[in-house]
Amino acid sequence: MIFVERDSQKGILIGKGGESIKRIGTEARKDIEKFLGKKVFLEIFVRVEKDWRKSENKLRRFGYSL
Repeated sequence: MIFVERDSQKGILIGKGGESIKRIGTEARKDIEKFLGKKVFLEIFVRVEKDWRKSENKLRRFGYSL
């Protein structure tokens, strides 16, 4: 799951025809497979979460410690 703050960011991340998100997913999958030493199936979702960078609770939920 990839979180962005605005719909416009979501469009940029996905790219025209899904090109950008496909490239991101392919590279991430290759890195994970190299790390684990086996094949993996990777699902990627882009979700808009308004003002998540300004919320301590959301930052903690996403794995950032303050």
